[in-house]
Amino acid sequence: MTDEANNTGPDAAAETMADAAQEAENAGTEAAVDPIEALKAENAELRDRFLRLAAEMDNLRRRTERELKDAKTYAVTGFARDMLGVSDNLRRALETLPEELRAAADAGISALVEGVEMTERGMLSTLERHGVRKIDAEGQKFDPNFHQAMFEVPNPNVPNNTVVQVVQAGYAIGDRVLRPAMVGVAKGGPKGETNGEAQGEKNA
Repeated sequence: MTDEANNTGPDAAAETMADAAQEAENAGTEAAVDPIEALKAENAELRDRFLRLAAEMDNLRRRTERELKDAKTYAVTGFARDMLGVSDNLRRALETLPEELRAAADAGISALVEGVEMTERGMLSTLERHGVRKIDAEGQKFDPNFHQAMFEVPNPNVPNNTVVQVVQAGYAIGDRVLRPAMVGVAKGGPKGETNGEAQGEKNA
């Protein structure tokens, strides 16, 4: 018989069966390991998704709280700005009346003036309760974020760029400027101390 015939004999069949059994055993082992690994991978993926979702929810919560706080703080911004215009008109009406005329006015005029002053104070007090505050400008270093320079005043006795006159009061609401203060600033005085210089002296 030829070698090819010998290879198809009982020994070859037994070897084939042994190989098949080994492959089946290996397959069974892999089948026993694969589900665990799959569960581990799935668990890791789910954990990653949970952490991402938790982070997104936390960011959403913080953003919502910030938006609600801003909405509460700045809800009256437009109304407050309009009321400042009314307050300005009341102040102008009072300033058109000279002091000597007010001093010599009869009871009716005095009561009218007092009523206008009380209305102005009440309006500003109400705005203050809703977060609107007056910007303290006079004597401060000019800050374009809070002040609007209308003119310069030659004054060698105060540091340059110091606010020396307030033409129209400025107001802020929360951290925002509702209306900048219209001011006159000093010119010709000594150079004002910068923030860097002040910090350097403090550290020294």
